[in-house]
Amino acid sequence: MKFKSLVNKLSSRSWKALISMLFLLVVIGIIRLFTFSAKQEINDELYKKYFSENYKIFAVNIPADLNFAGEQVPLQDFEVRERIDREFLVNTYWQSQTLLLIKRANRWLPLISSILKQHSIPEDFKYLAIVESGFTHGVSSKGAAGFWQFIPSTAQAYGLTINDEIDERYHVEKSTEAACKLFKDCYKSLGNWTLVAASFNIGLNGLQRQMTKQKATSYYDLLLNEETARYIFRVLAIKEIIKTPRQYGFVIRKKDLYPPILSQTIQVDSSITDMALFAEKAGINYKLLKYFNPWLRSDVLTNKESKSYRIKIPHSSVKNYDELMRLAESEFTSPILVSDSL
Repeated sequence: MKFKSLVNKLSSRSWKALISMLFLLVVIGIIRLFTFSAKQEINDELYKKYFSENYKIFAVNIPADLNFAGEQVPLQDFEVRERIDREFLVNTYWQSQTLLLIKRANRWLPLISSILKQHSIPEDFKYLAIVESGFTHGVSSKGAAGFWQFIPSTAQAYGLTINDEIDERYHVEKSTEAACKLFKDCYKSLGNWTLVAASFNIGLNGLQRQMTKQKATSYYDLLLNEETARYIFRVLAIKEIIKTPRQYGFVIRKKDLYPPILSQTIQVDSSITDMALFAEKAGINYKLLKYFNPWLRSDVLTNKESKSYRIKIPHSSVKNYDELMRLAESEFTSPILVSDSL
């Protein structure tokens, strides 16, 4: 009775204060409990259990029907299978690099593919440009440059201009045309597209010397230097991942891909004494002029012979990234299958 009387005498304000105090005590207790637990070392058995339940790395399935330019890969050969497995693993789990390649491929593969088709070169050769340069304009230690990584002598032999002001190895269309001519010449000598692709890396003479020395006529039977030995397998792995990215864990929405950029050309048959001023008059800045025309290697173009050059600038309708995406959606078909929903 005394307790009931006491309860009745408590005001509502007193009840609220009491409840607040109890809540505070509970919170403090929980914080102390977690603080105490955080200081405790997880024993080995608990750690092993947590690790095995939460950290998963999967082996990669290799497609049963794997081919380059229609030529089958002999996956029944254990050494061949293990080499292709290496490249699938490297390109699947080097996620940042492969994701960038997939994004860039959406911009450049349609253009390269169309040029290869015009020259009757198998479409799989477009993946060589990815392995060669990753669609960047870096220069190798041997002086190879551009998407196709031509060395100067080979580039000039196939009609590309290289001087202090112009380097057409950086001209995507012209360098791809030159690559097609080279592929055709090599095919006349080798009669096999896989060997042609390998010769693009090691050189036709170098490959033929090894074929004669080793008495082998198949790329897959040759013992070659490390780079060339991996070359075709890298191309095959990149090809399969770009064609079916989801099978290798890459979930990409269409809006994540880099879209092709609509451009227009300005015909120039005279000298340009100031590239920055030329860009300004074209309605763009110097940076964009160089982005669209990386083959222009100087701030001037001395055109004493009055040659005709086609200089690219972004299409006037491309105002910003959203507009670029909208135009790309209506004008181009993505070379890779992606979904807008996860």
